[in-house]
Amino acid sequence: MSNPRPSFSPASRWKIGFDMLLRTALVLAVMVMLNYLGAQFFHRFYLSSQTRVALSSRTLTVLSTLTNHVDVTLYYDTRDSQNFYPNILALLNEYRAANKNISIRTVDYVRDAGAAEKLKVQYNLPAATDSPNSPPAKDLVIFDSGGRVIVVPGEAIVQHKLEQTMKDDPKQKELQFRNRPVFFNGEIMFTSKLLALASAQPFKAYFLQGHGESSLADSGQFGYAKFGLELAQNYIAVTNLEFTADQPVPMDCNLLIIAAPTAMLADSELQKIDKYLAEGGRLLVLLNYASIEKPTGLEPILQRWGVNVLADYIKDPQNSITGQDVKIREFNPQTFVAPLTQLSLQMILPRPVAKVNWQNPPANAPQVNELALTSETALLAGDPTAAPRRYPVLAAVEQKPVAGVANRRGNTRIVVAGDSIFLGNYYIEGGANRDFLNYAANWLLDRQELLAGISPQPVKEFRLMLTQKQSQQLDWLLLGALPGGVLFLGWLVWLVRRK
Repeated sequence: MSNPRPSFSPASRWKIGFDMLLRTALVLAVMVMLNYLGAQFFHRFYLSSQTRVALSSRTLTVLSTLTNHVDVTLYYDTRDSQNFYPNILALLNEYRAANKNISIRTVDYVRDAGAAEKLKVQYNLPAATDSPNSPPAKDLVIFDSGGRVIVVPGEAIVQHKLEQTMKDDPKQKELQFRNRPVFFNGEIMFTSKLLALASAQPFKAYFLQGHGESSLADSGQFGYAKFGLELAQNYIAVTNLEFTADQPVPMDCNLLIIAAPTAMLADSELQKIDKYLAEGGRLLVLLNYASIEKPTGLEPILQRWGVNVLADYIKDPQNSITGQDVKIREFNPQTFVAPLTQLSLQMILPRPVAKVNWQNPPANAPQVNELALTSETALLAGDPTAAPRRYPVLAAVEQKPVAGVANRRGNTRIVVAGDSIFLGNYYIEGGANRDFLNYAANWLLDRQELLAGISPQPVKEFRLMLTQKQSQQLDWLLLGALPGGVLFLGWLVWLVRRK
């Protein structure tokens, strides 16, 4: 009997080895080609519309012009379900995918204390023991481009609304409220910060002092510390201004802010402000009910620019929480406050700020728009006999360019508010007050076009409403019936196999 033929001859082994080598090479070649095609032409696709993050065309345009490297640090508790960390990270990943000059890292201040302390030192973030008026750093997005740093607080990214909730106990008499997230402003905030970092120099705002105005250094309830911080986050450097005998409004002033003076401005000071506006200056005026008895002197100037601030204040008991505040829900959709349409402002005893109805408007009259109105149930405190009606509380003025005429400072823009308290440290957190400040400042500085097409994203909540009995039944099903069913099936299988 002859010897059996070996299973694998040397030729067979060489053939199998060559075949494996060729297949491996082909697989690697396909992977290389797929990676190349993906790098050149890949566009993300999403299995669910709920997970899709689509950047606006304006943001994509801004990102296409970004050449500087930007380090973005998320200083977050990554396991806090209330801080929108996954949404923020997903959005920033889209920024990074659109521009490779953006890098992203996360520092979890709860679980990585060492890295958190280094970050606090690097960016001079406040610690818990720094000051009772300075809360510890928590939930921040930090943009750093070559040492130029902008810090965005997490509380400014998500717009909340106070709403009444169902009582856990029907016998409970006290009302229950919660802050419900309604809008996600991540793209608005992040794109504006990248624009700020791309600017060679920050815009410069001057904050008038010397007439009892609010103070940027005051961290109390009615101070303007948060106001100044909000402007700084918009890359606007704010400096106090006190007029001297011969000093005009500085030429580097991009925005003049006058916040609730309690004393009359001198004639010489009013002349300087009038000249500043005639040269194309930008002005934010915040008046309140206290100036009804003590006029500031600004009222005639504003009237010449088409804005009439009435010597009275508004009350609206049907749209009020404390009796002194007034909820403002109607906004002019043709102006820069259009994104606030589904939100509300919380103003305190605001003065009516109306457009002047000229019988014979002057040549080249400025364009005046009333920005926001009260409800139809509003009343004038000084005229109880007047029928309830809507009253305007905010106005904007713009002087369109004249052919052949060039102003030293540009084209005049003015925003007038019938209240100043709503932008103080306490009430700036109410409603969309903070958002109004952002929109107003960017419109005054002619930066609103850069954010055109970016709107707040509605936050969708899916809530399962269960009674106490239904909740107990669900607990029994999940903790008892399902595990018990699995055990029962296992026992049946064991019983069958045993037989």
